[in-house]
Amino acid sequence: MKTVCAVVLATTLPLAAQNGNRKTAEEVHQSAIVIDTHADTTQRLLDENYDLADPLNGGNLNFDSAQKGNLGAEFFSIWVEPELYKGHYARRTLELIDAVYQQAARHPDRMRMAFSPADIEAAHREHKLASLMGIEGGHSIDDSLGLLRDYYRLGVRYMTLTWSNSLDWANSSGDEAKPGVPHNPDGLTDFGRQVVLEMNRLGMMVDISHVADDTFWAAIKTTKAPVIASHSSARAICNAPRNMTDDMLRAVAKNGGVVQVNYYSAFISQAYRDASIAQQPEVEKATEELKVKFKAEGKQVTYGDIEKLQRQYADRIPRPPLSALIDHIDHIAKVAGVDHVGLGSDFDGVSGQLPEGIDSAADLPKITEALLARGYSPEDCRKILGGNLLRVFSEVERVSREMQAGRL
Repeated sequence: MKTVCAVVLATTLPLAAQNGNRKTAEEVHQSAIVIDTHADTTQRLLDENYDLADPLNGGNLNFDSAQKGNLGAEFFSIWVEPELYKGHYARRTLELIDAVYQQAARHPDRMRMAFSPADIEAAHREHKLASLMGIEGGHSIDDSLGLLRDYYRLGVRYMTLTWSNSLDWANSSGDEAKPGVPHNPDGLTDFGRQVVLEMNRLGMMVDISHVADDTFWAAIKTTKAPVIASHSSARAICNAPRNMTDDMLRAVAKNGGVVQVNYYSAFISQAYRDASIAQQPEVEKATEELKVKFKAEGKQVTYGDIEKLQRQYADRIPRPPLSALIDHIDHIAKVAGVDHVGLGSDFDGVSGQLPEGIDSAADLPKITEALLARGYSPEDCRKILGGNLLRVFSEVERVSREMQAGRL
């Protein structure tokens, strides 16, 4: 009888009342500058000649989805696959940077390059997508501070100290268990610490996603500016080395930084992660066979080719619910504080699936709706959606000015 009454009541309420929560969430979402700190769409731009004005075609990000999701700023990942491009890291890095600039040049009415918080805010006023860049993996600098400075001049505004491969000067969480991979006992070498401090001086955000735990602590000890984790989630919920422990979350809060939550299902759901690990030997075998096939045909396999193959396997695993993603945001907000959590989707960068309900940037308002449903205030939602990243970015710029003036 209660169910019948509820249905009758719902049908007699005004439409505005029935959709009150949805309208409120929409208004809150539209009032925010939404910033995503990690999308690998750059690979599509370069390798597939993809244009952001085109339909998604299986991807997660284009102009239409960004507009529907009120995405105000995107950090395009400049990621060089270390095995495919060994010996050509700088060239590949520059080609990826150029691919982002080419999009901005083709679509000046929809996108503008951005290099600062002020640029993000200006693009927002102009109703354009602010396009920024972050290097994913310190191997791109080829052990050269000069290259690091060149990348900054070209517009790169963060660098992930490592990707899944360890470097001579920094350890990665991606190969800690691999036999024969040397790891620096201090997390960062003297040169690694120079890299962090030079990033501070330039005004380039230090990104500690992907790094090994010892490198995280060394970076926190070394940096003079707040750090970011551009796309990491909470290890207390999903035990992936890429995720951050509660002690790390508290350290980021003390440092003044921000953790941008990754949407990848294997980083937010333990059940999904376990299923993914179980099928890994089969996936690796198929991936190697694909590389051999391309080589025999005289062709260069791309990350996109590999991703499509691996996606076929990932599709066999049920996607976790959207609530699993919100759990990570909620956990980080509770442990580190609501001022230290944001969004780092990893759009177009994961061979596995995103959680249910998140298929593209158009679905970002669902996150706001879910946060409001959990009791987060509109102000807190705006912080999570982009305000926290803007604060950290501004503080990194302030530290840069102080260091360049010799006051820090």
